[in-house]
Amino acid sequence: MDKRNLKNFIVLFILALLIIGAFVLVTKRGSRRDESNISRTAVEEVLDRDLSKNYPATPKEVVKMYSEITRCFYAEDYTEDQLVELAEQSRRLFDDELRANQTDEQYLMNLRTVISNYKEEKRTISSFSVASASDVDYKEMDGYKWAHLMAIYTIKTNHAFDTSKEEYLLRKDPQGHWKIYGWRVIEEEPALIEGQQ
Repeated sequence: MDKRNLKNFIVLFILALLIIGAFVLVTKRGSRRDESNISRTAVEEVLDRDLSKNYPATPKEVVKMYSEITRCFYAEDYTEDQLVELAEQSRRLFDDELRANQTDEQYLMNLRTVISNYKEEKRTISSFSVASASDVDYKEMDGYKWAHLMAIYTIKTNHAFDTSKEEYLLRKDPQGHWKIYGWRVIEEEPALIEGQQ
């Protein structure tokens, strides 16, 4: 092999090593990223959202986020510190008037009671569905913009499933953020049995 061919062979060999090394490096970084995403819990994902920088843009997104937090309360494992952070995160979605009904401490105390009751009854929120954007009802009244929409929660008790339908009312604040003004559980009317009047 002459010197020119030897030089070309060495250059190609070094290039091949660099390409293989770059491929291995990229593959390792990608797998680490995938592993970190897999190991993150639903609670950690909710708590990582910075609402001061990335507040949900629509009423549907606000109710969806609130529902994700609610699902974490009743279906996920978390530490006491994470419970406090989840409670704070949920209250960031509330309208000022709704927040004024309870102090942070009262809200947390009531929340602990409800969570405890759910656990005693072996109930969890297994999933939820928020109305589509086209099903949000918008109104203007008393100088405020309002939005009204529904969400359905699937609740698991032992091995049985039930649903709870909730109606949410949101008001747009001076910063342009939709905030939860209130909600209520919609009681389903019992279906008429044939022959019953």
